[in-house]
Amino acid sequence: MTAYDDRNIFARILRGEIPCFKVYETDRTFAFLDIMPRSPGHTLVIPKAPARGILDVSEEDFAEVARSAKRIAAAAMQAFGADGIIIQQFSEPASGQVVFHLHMHVMPVRAGVALLPAQTHKAEAAALQEHATRLTTVLGS
Repeated sequence: MTAYDDRNIFARILRGEIPCFKVYETDRTFAFLDIMPRSPGHTLVIPKAPARGILDVSEEDFAEVARSAKRIAAAAMQAFGADGIIIQQFSEPASGQVVFHLHMHVMPVRAGVALLPAQTHKAEAAALQEHATRLTTVLGS
């Protein structure tokens, strides 16, 4: 397995070098909207610790990512009137991982509405801001 690269886009977001639409943060996790969402409210939950994927993250940090993902999932159900939630995690290129900092995708879904194809549609900033506001309102953050 390749070593963690601290120049990846999520590490840069954590350091404040790249802006994001933050929706939630704990002492060990950070959650922000995917700028190429597959559904409204598509959120990424990452550990603050450097971890390339599930194979090198500590159990404690992974548990915190999972807890934060669950909290985001519950908020997304309410904020977006979702009928269900998809949570995905990919590790290493063969699985489809594109950014090599561990992350969980939390995607609210509605019955009969297909997800957009991955990495095909960059959302408008105004829509992302509105989605972030919906989530943070429900989360109380």
